[in-house]
Amino acid sequence: MCTTLIVPGLNGSDEGHWQRHWLLDDPDSQLVDQDNWQCPVLEDWLDRLEAALETVESAHIVAHSLGCLLVANMASRPSAAKIKGALLVAPAHLDRVEAMHPCIVRFGAFPQQPLAFPSLVVGSVNDPYMDCEELAHSASLWGSDLINLGAVGHINIASGYGRWPEGYALFERLKADGASAKAVAGSRLRRLTALGEAHF
Repeated sequence: MCTTLIVPGLNGSDEGHWQRHWLLDDPDSQLVDQDNWQCPVLEDWLDRLEAALETVESAHIVAHSLGCLLVANMASRPSAAKIKGALLVAPAHLDRVEAMHPCIVRFGAFPQQPLAFPSLVVGSVNDPYMDCEELAHSASLWGSDLINLGAVGHINIASGYGRWPEGYALFERLKADGASAKAVAGSRLRRLTALGEAHF
């Protein structure tokens, strides 16, 4: 069974946030909890995410804000093999996080490696944590598909995002795209194997 791991950002996701609704709506979802939501340290948060991955056979990830950067930092780790896809909603640029929350977040450098799993970045044109150019650049670095929802802020409670039905549709798109890519890769491997056998 494939579990859905819910990965919040700085300060967690308060009651009423769409990620909290997701936990209630999806019986196969579970929260990746952190010891310290207020002063994130990358290695500590990575340890928690990896521990959550160790308990499941495979997982899709639904991340928000700083949680997106946490997931992106999984790119080079063996645990990433268990991730079937990631919905990355309103990623935060570390320079903007530092400007808005000085000396609180210890997350190192912005992750720039391509992700080893299918991913869909969802953002907006007026997110205080990441502008349009940064959003497009981040998606490009990670090899992610990108959807810009327009002027919807940080896609959180403050911008009117409690229960978010459209998020479930985007999640289904991510899963469908991942399955399609897997099928294409499998077909290509079969063709290459057949060609190899033909030349043997």
